Amino acid sequence: MDSMDLEREKGITIQSAATFCRWGPNHINIIDTPGHVDFTIESQTLTVDRQMKRYSVPRIAFINKLDRMGANPRKALNGLRNELKLRAAFVQVPIGLEGEHVGVVDIIKNEAVYFEGEKGTTIVRREVPENLVAQVAETRKELVETLADCDEEIGEMFLNEEEPTADQLMAAIRRQTVARNFVSVFMGSAYKNKGVQLLLDGVNHFLPSPPEVRNVALDLSNDEKEIELKCDPNQPLVALAFKLEESRFGQLTYIRIYQGTMKKGMNVVNVSNGKKSKIPRLVRLHSNEMEDVESASAGDVVATFGIECASMDTFTDGTSNVSMMSMFVPNPVMSLAVRPKDMQQSANFSKAISKFTREDPTLKVSVDGKTSETIMSGMGELHLEIYLERLKREFKVECISGNPSVKYRETISQKSNFNYLHKKQSGGSGQYAKVIGYIEPLDEEKQKRGIDFEFANHVIGTNIPPEFIPSCEKGARGACDKGALAGYPLSGVRVVVTDGQAHSVDSNDMAFQLAMQYGIRQAVKNAKPVVLEPIMKLEVVAPLDFQGTIIGGLNKRGGLIMSSDISEDGSQVTIIADVPLVQMFGYSTDLRSSTQGKGEFTMEYKEHLAVTKDRQEEMVKKYLEKMAGEGSE
Repeated sequence: MDSMDLEREKGITIQSAATFCRWGPNHINIIDTPGHVDFTIESQTLTVDRQMKRYSVPRIAFINKLDRMGANPRKALNGLRNELKLRAAFVQVPIGLEGEHVGVVDIIKNEAVYFEGEKGTTIVRREVPENLVAQVAETRKELVETLADCDEEIGEMFLNEEEPTADQLMAAIRRQTVARNFVSVFMGSAYKNKGVQLLLDGVNHFLPSPPEVRNVALDLSNDEKEIELKCDPNQPLVALAFKLEESRFGQLTYIRIYQGTMKKGMNVVNVSNGKKSKIPRLVRLHSNEMEDVESASAGDVVATFGIECASMDTFTDGTSNVSMMSMFVPNPVMSLAVRPKDMQQSANFSKAISKFTREDPTLKVSVDGKTSETIMSGMGELHLEIYLERLKREFKVECISGNPSVKYRETISQKSNFNYLHKKQSGGSGQYAKVIGYIEPLDEEKQKRGIDFEFANHVIGTNIPPEFIPSCEKGARGACDKGALAGYPLSGVRVVVTDGQAHSVDSNDMAFQLAMQYGIRQAVKNAKPVVLEPIMKLEVVAPLDFQGTIIGGLNKRGGLIMSSDISEDGSQVTIIADVPLVQMFGYSTDLRSSTQGKGEFTMEYKEHLAVTKDRQEEMVKKYLEKMAGEGSE
């Protein structure tokens, strides 16, 4: 189903693709999710498991590639049990492994199933081979014991030493799969069509159909009260746009219909903005191929063109005012500063960024207000690299990328006085302003409330005319735009003006602004200024085996471990640490390699703290060299 050149080159799925098939009496919708941890809403076994638990999704498992060297289905089953803590059991036994794999034994019906023909599409059922009879009996016993732990009927039969029939086992597996208490494990080789047919049988037999799943929406007319949707084609339409993609026909919107029927040519209402749109075309998708349909009903996944919307928008037929709840989208963990190599490509660059952000809700793009850099943020380095490659291939825009400028700040450590006279005479009216006062660190409580600057007027009388007090404040704020140490913004400062002097002719707005700027810069040098850096609160979740490796890696990055908690079942560890943002570049790749791809992390801004003395000296030195270089040009 991978249709992009990049997907074939890298051997991973980058964009989710949809397809459908009919198997037996049922219509099955299949979505091929990205196959790398960066392209998700985190699509890797451990992280997908967390998502399925978050949304209460029943599951069955398929162990693929039994024809490959080193195939070991038992190892995979142990992984399901030990790593994911799932109650799982085989429902099949392989007939041969690696190059000798020819089929499987259905241990529920106790029959061997062979996949013959050039493409494995000819199914032949025979008796169980003699060399597998004992293994099949042992595996069936294991299946019954596992089900007995969670299913009351099978548990009672097990205690009475009664052998359940095939129908009783099938019914128990379905009950416990729907209740999310059991995972049946199938196996085969999908590429050679071995085992896929029985997997689809398992989907029909064990997984719930749309009417059996409880879906709720929020009633916007009744204070967002939850209401249950009915999977009924005759009810009012409720559908969710869950993925956007730009195609050669325009924006392609993937839609999951939860209630009602959507027809070609009908009008739908986007609940988020109230905009009404007409459905010009309705298609079912198979990767990059399309099949036009006239209508689709509750439970279907289809796509349409020509509707402007955002990912996770809800559509109705206008008779109800309800909204589906958006899925969980993790915050980006990695950022790059990007700009087109050729500025004449800026229009194509903007068009591409707009397309990518509509397609992918985990890709965030912003412009840094201080540095004017375009910051692209995503789920990891590979995630961002792919979009840079797509910019080059699809839009012919080569980009220059690099780490975004870390938002350092400067502040002061103690009170410092200023007494500055600004006097300038150049024929005619000049400039004259004298300001006296002090600067001091701002109260911590105010800083916690997000206040970075405070100006106070303590001038008694009219030594500084009242009309120039705003000029003094404006000059003070201007002085804080650039610190005295390394040129970073000055924050956490309280400026107090106590006295001053004015001239009846030469004093003006600009004179008092400049006097305050120079006076404060002079005072800052005597106030023990320090450089502050952003500190991130980092949370790492990984298997317990990697705890020491993760803590060692964080120590190397200057992190301070705040806590380390082990999950109740002893399989996972959650480590919380405070780490300088500047040390976090490249951490996504390092964590993945050091935990065999099993670790994941989130981080959020916590506070700004002073950098170490040696780092501050280094930063000041670089700033002075930079200023000297600019001065000599």
